[in-house]
Amino acid sequence: MVDYAAARLNMVEGQIKPNKVIDQALIDAMMAVPRERFVPADRRGVAYVDEDAAIGGGRVLMEPRVLGRLLNDARITPDSRVLIVGAGTGYSAALVARLAAKVVALEEDKGQLGTARGALSELGVRGVALVEGRLAEGWPAEGPYDVILIDGAVTEVPAALIAQLAPGGRLLTVVDDGNGVGRAMLVSAVDGVASQRPLFDATTAILPGFERKPAFQF
Repeated sequence: MVDYAAARLNMVEGQIKPNKVIDQALIDAMMAVPRERFVPADRRGVAYVDEDAAIGGGRVLMEPRVLGRLLNDARITPDSRVLIVGAGTGYSAALVARLAAKVVALEEDKGQLGTARGALSELGVRGVALVEGRLAEGWPAEGPYDVILIDGAVTEVPAALIAQLAPGGRLLTVVDDGNGVGRAMLVSAVDGVASQRPLFDATTAILPGFERKPAFQF
């Protein structure tokens, strides 16, 4: 039998804290939320390894050190409104629910959405609104947001998502050039102007709808 509590502690001490994660509330959340509950039963034994965890349909849970660093740099506060784009099975939503006032978790895969709903309900997670829709369109109905986390990689950040940031808001994701080379990025919105700042090297699966568009050819 896997000692998941010990595995979770090893993840935090060996992967999260050494990777410049200093937000104590986030560290506490990653200690508390059972990551294994958000992966298929036959994958739970490797839920805490330092790599993406497959959750089916070509989707993954982002590796812990990358997700932890993105959330740390998001600077989420108890009064933050957060949009998670690509909620998958709900792991990132469960973490952010411990940090923020309101979490909107957007997913377009009905199977993943059902799994997320079941897992969050079983764990008694509150403050998360699970919504179904196209990931690249975001969820403007509940915006604007102080933080938007795109929980996966994109080839470019859509303007439609940047437009849903509140003044001073922050969007975090991994931008992949389409060749598997990625950089974690922080997009800030100040006075209606967006700026991007690279944070660190990172790779993860590109989310549906964010693939590079084919170039026009005559």
